[in-house]
Amino acid sequence: MTVEGSYLRYAHRRPGMDHERYPLENAFARSPVRWPNGARVAVWIMPVIEFFPLDMPLNLVPGGMTRPFPDYWNYTLRDYGNRVGVYRILRALDAAGFPATVAFNAVAAERDRFLVQQVLRRGWEVVGMGLDMAHLHSSAVPRDMESAWVESSLARLRTATGQPVRGWISPGLSESFVTPDLLAAAGVEYFCDWMNDELPYRFKTEAGELVAMPHSHELSDLKLIGDYGHTASQYAEQVIDSFDFLYREAAEEGGRILSLPLRPWLTGAPHRIAALERILKHIASRAGVWATTGSAILDAWREQARRA
Repeated sequence: MTVEGSYLRYAHRRPGMDHERYPLENAFARSPVRWPNGARVAVWIMPVIEFFPLDMPLNLVPGGMTRPFPDYWNYTLRDYGNRVGVYRILRALDAAGFPATVAFNAVAAERDRFLVQQVLRRGWEVVGMGLDMAHLHSSAVPRDMESAWVESSLARLRTATGQPVRGWISPGLSESFVTPDLLAAAGVEYFCDWMNDELPYRFKTEAGELVAMPHSHELSDLKLIGDYGHTASQYAEQVIDSFDFLYREAAEEGGRILSLPLRPWLTGAPHRIAALERILKHIASRAGVWATTGSAILDAWREQARRA
């Protein structure tokens, strides 16, 4: 099969990055980041509260429906996470004294006001995660429609929480070419969709600067347990290994971030919650740990970036 010549041509093909969003950069050549009180590692935990409509297309998004409609098997398991599993995660975080940044689909926040209030009374941060898991952002979606999705989901979540909702993670980590531009225009300050770094960095958009924040999908329960089929013990071991390595590295290279996304329908199950408790106990036993939220990390990083 012969490929059309235009397929091989791309306007930004050149040395360095093949887009204008951020420059090519070596993470280890940057000025070291210093976290408050000399902490080595900022621990950023993100429970993810998703709503999967029963009639969504098959295999549209990781964690979505995989069987013919009506797929009650998967639908009710996801619902279990928001009805049962998430409260085990909240208790584990409370016991460790760790705050969280909780990502909500707007529909999930509107459907479960009790859960929203549980998050708010703890003083935790809420970030946007689109409308629901059936509304995936992609370049197949017209720009005006995607803009309406972004604005609607943020407006509904801001109303439901009373928070400014400074952060965003796209449902299914899906984006179009213009999603970052639409987010910045809607008042979002940081987003978590790009996997290319372990520290914040500046990200250019049509509406000004966003900050790309590290979201460790490779360390998430969805990836390690859901996709790779690892046991809860293996999951805990890998998270602890990651923390220990970052903790050692930070002593020489400056502050690091351990980002830990959690799906309540996976980690909140009775046979897995002990793995999270083990992780939190291990991290809490170390000096120089800053358990915090995405916005607090953003503010601390920005203050140093302004002085640099």
